[in-house]
Amino acid sequence: MSNDGATDRLKGKAKEAIGKVTGNERMKSEGKADQAKGTAKEGVEDLKNRAAGVKDSLSSENRDDERRD
Repeated sequence: MSNDGATDRLKGKAKEAIGKVTGNERMKSEGKADQAKGTAKEGVEDLKNRAAGVKDSLSSENRDDERRD
């Protein structure tokens, strides 16, 4: 999990809660937006990690094929 994404989600939850308690719809909406931004950042980071894993996997398969030849 990315720290930036987790930080945004946590900050968003706090803003949303404060907005609910104070009746501030704008802060509540900002909190939801921050949470969505954090989730998106985490999703992008996950995709990057998966792509790197696939790349590494393909690279090691190619090296294995070369060794067999």
